[in-house]
Amino acid sequence: MSAAESTTSPADTGSAAGLGAQFPGLEPDRPAPVTGEDGGTGTVGGDEASEYGQLAPVPHGPRLGIGMDSCVIPLRHGGLSLVQTTDFFYPLVEDPYMMGRIACANVLSDLYAMGITECDNMLMLLSVSQKMNDKEREKAMPLMIQGFRDAAEEGGTSPNDFIMPDSAVPGDVLVLTKPLGTQVAVNAHQWLDNPDKWNKIKLVVSKEEVEQAYQEAMLNMATLNRTAAALMHTFNAHAATDITGFGILGHARNLAQQQRSDVAFVIHNLPILAKMTAISKACGNLFGLLQGTSSETSGGLLICLPREQAARFCAEMKSSRLGGVGPEGGAGRASRPGSSASWRRAAAARIIDKPRIIEVPPRGSVSGCGQEGGGGNNNAANSTGVPSPTETQPPPRSPEGCE
Repeated sequence: MSAAESTTSPADTGSAAGLGAQFPGLEPDRPAPVTGEDGGTGTVGGDEASEYGQLAPVPHGPRLGIGMDSCVIPLRHGGLSLVQTTDFFYPLVEDPYMMGRIACANVLSDLYAMGITECDNMLMLLSVSQKMNDKEREKAMPLMIQGFRDAAEEGGTSPNDFIMPDSAVPGDVLVLTKPLGTQVAVNAHQWLDNPDKWNKIKLVVSKEEVEQAYQEAMLNMATLNRTAAALMHTFNAHAATDITGFGILGHARNLAQQQRSDVAFVIHNLPILAKMTAISKACGNLFGLLQGTSSETSGGLLICLPREQAARFCAEMKSSRLGGVGPEGGAGRASRPGSSASWRRAAAARIIDKPRIIEVPPRGSVSGCGQEGGGGNNNAANSTGVPSPTETQPPPRSPEGCE
């Protein structure tokens, strides 16, 4: 399933001498033959060759390097830019309608991470499993298409301004709009029917808790990041990315490497769906959840905000009912996992050795969950599982701005 697609800016291929060193069998280009006025042939060389061999001018405008999830294409007229993205994956939940919504929300998140709140065009490509019989196809496919269409209609159809993801500065605060742990929740739900797998985790979680986590993960994945994208403009966001296949650490590294300022991101809080930390540990860190490498599907936005704006952003997200699934919304969660600091480029993003684990309970819970590791008081999570921004302190900084 995909929206639009394109490529990023071209990379410099280097000089002929450099290519020759890398590929010993590569012969240098011979001078190009030309036809003279008298009909004879010759070669172009010297200053004349330089004139013929000049590179085309590099277009002005925003440029994103390889590794980001969207491409920005300046259009020829009107001072407009075309922002495109594409994505694809296999079904991971049992409800075809919700799977369609999740697919749409996932691909739109790449645009929302750039502050785009309304999409002009979407394309859905749906392939059908050969293992499904005719009756299964006739039931499942229309539901999946309807889920995608319903979420796409929420995405809007008009152009809007966008935020280039390259303006983070030292001292910014990182905000994450959805908890981590969707991959763990989905796998744990599948293991309910697999005795060998279930026996590994049954001592740390109940079947009811697995079902609750699965339902919560499914709702989170089906929730658009549109509210967060709109609030990025309100609170002067400097950069953002969505958290999907590479985990929070992988996407944080990609984002840090795109910044114009020499910054790195330090993550010292990990908001995780309730009980998913215990499952991950029971599996011998199979998922890489605490290391930030666990894949997410249609995850939240990781947003760089000015420190003075972060608390208000979190409060606005908590109170918002926009962009959710159903009349009760569901987008109203935001956590502060870290901060940006001056750092050498080789360490573009990292998670501290003992991050604070913030257990995020299912929506509708009447009490907050406890926390593990990394210190902090046991009351730092409120009833929605979102830490109060004033209770989350940045990691200590050295006089150089490094830790």
